[in-house]
Amino acid sequence: MSTLRVLILAFDGVEALDFAGPFEVFTTASRVHARQHPGQPALFDVKSVAAAQAVQARAGLRLLADHTLADAPAADVLVVPGGVVDAPLASPETLAWIGAQAAGARIASSVCTGAFLLAQAGVLQADARVTTHWEDIAELRERFPRLDVVDDVRWVDNGRIVTSAGISAGIDMSLHLVERLAGRDLALRTARQMDFAWTTNLSSPSA
Repeated sequence: MSTLRVLILAFDGVEALDFAGPFEVFTTASRVHARQHPGQPALFDVKSVAAAQAVQARAGLRLLADHTLADAPAADVLVVPGGVVDAPLASPETLAWIGAQAAGARIASSVCTGAFLLAQAGVLQADARVTTHWEDIAELRERFPRLDVVDDVRWVDNGRIVTSAGISAGIDMSLHLVERLAGRDLALRTARQMDFAWTTNLSSPSA
């Protein structure tokens, strides 16, 4: 298969593990795949994108993005992390970028409160089944009452749109995406390489 481009959004206040968890999954999956298939193209090309290339994650970790919104290539897989999302929610440029990337991507996904950004950008349609961090379930229902917001799941797969619960659930979701895109064997080997106990059975794709 050809290389799939994974773009992960970064912004001031992003939750570090929301960002780094998917980054680790997709880059590790590429590394594990390359060991078994030497000489083949990389499975995933993982890049970070931010409005300004230098951002400060929640709790102070500084990140230097690969691309700005203006020069980012098109995503095959879009990952929108959460954290403190007030600034990106108030940024028409960021919301427009999310909407445009999601429209062209094979899969658009969110971690934690990244679901608020997908909703505000118009990516989540009415009656879409979604989830977020347990602490933010009530607010997501209140702000976007037409969404079908569910709790007690690690992720919700609607085909092109996949949302996950909080923080570490983004790792579970990302492994699920690896399984969808490249097979269960690679997802299991990736989880083993990461020494991660993958929760695989708390949500399934909806019809």
